[in-house]
Amino acid sequence: MDISHAIITRLNELCAAKRVTVNGLCIRSGVTQSTVHDIMASKTHSPGIATIKKLCDGLDVTMRDFFNNSLFDDLDQEIQ
Repeated sequence: MDISHAIITRLNELCAAKRVTVNGLCIRSGVTQSTVHDIMASKTHSPGIATIKKLCDGLDVTMRDFFNNSLFDDLDQEIQ
């Protein structure tokens, strides 16, 4: 799995757990709907740390909690 898919999967997990829609996440985090849509549709392959921080804030989780997941343990090598 690559980082983009891991982030998408983790965001979906957290949204489901918190019962927050993607649109609700945009409102809660202050991240534009187009940015979140691009992340979720794999159009943005490397969302910035500041964007991920805002999304974490909107989900009321720390970045440590966000990345402390087995999804991020065995990511594909990004440099070819």
